[in-house]
Order: sequence, then C-alpha cells, then structure tokens
Amino acid sequence: MRVFLAGIIQGSHQEAAIHGQGWRREVAALLARHAPEVEVVDHFARHPEGIRYDLAGIRATLAEGNAACAGSDAVICWLPEASMGTAIEMFLAREAGRLVIAVTPMAANWVIRAYTDRVFRDLAALEAWLRDGGLTNDLDRGKVAGSVR
Repeated sequence: MRVFLAGIIQGSHQEAAIHGQGWRREVAALLARHAPEVEVVDHFARHPEGIRYDLAGIRATLAEGNAACAGSDAVICWLPEASMGTAIEMFLAREAGRLVIAVTPMAANWVIRAYTDRVFRDLAALEAWLRDGGLTNDLDRGKVAGSVR
C-alpha cells in the first residue's frame, strides 16, 4: 500500500521560501507505527532544493509528483493553510479514485469538502484513526466521504 504525502510547501509566500516540513517526518512515523505495511511516498524528500529549480525543472517535478500522487493508494494532505499545489494533488487523487485524507483546520473550505474522504483537525486525531485501523479499513471497504474528526 502506497501513501503519498501532500502538503503546503510555498503556500502564500511571495518570495522563494518554504514552510516547515517537519510534519512529513511526524506523519511518516505515525504510519510506521500504526500501518507498517505502508510505503510512504514523500516527493518533497526527492526534491528538497526544488525551490531553486528553473522553470523546466519545476514543470518536470510537478508532473512527477502529480503522477506519484495519482498512482498511490491514499494521499495524506497537510494543510495548516491553503496550498495551490496540494489542491491540484487532491483533485488528481480524487479523479483517480484514491483515498484522500486532510489534516487541516479548514474543514469548511470547498476544495477540502469536495475532494477529501476524511478530515482531521490535527495529528492526534489522525493518529487515533490510524491506531484504530482506519486507513486499512477505508481502503478495504471503500471511501467514506465527509467525515471530520
């Protein structure tokens, strides 16, 4: 089972800067603890210097990430605030029939409501769901749209 990590990188920064990416280690650790069969796909880890890429590199990296996202079984989206790239990934995952999970305080946001199957307000809620077998259960029986914890 492959889980793609999607989440804010640049957000609304107007300069070439990135948001903290420590959440990726935390989510990967939760998956390792509660769903050890999962292969974590962290596209950012493959391109930590992507902020410095030229336009051709940016386009190639986005295409590679979008394909990896749509090809995974599930996508966990970290959204403390809006993210254009993550919105694209959520849409592509939904179109591909993948399980889309968001960790965000923005549960009322239309994009989140339209393209996610599970919404968790914080990592503790995500962990409780993972500990209870939620990831495997949802993938085994099909998606459960609109659930907020």
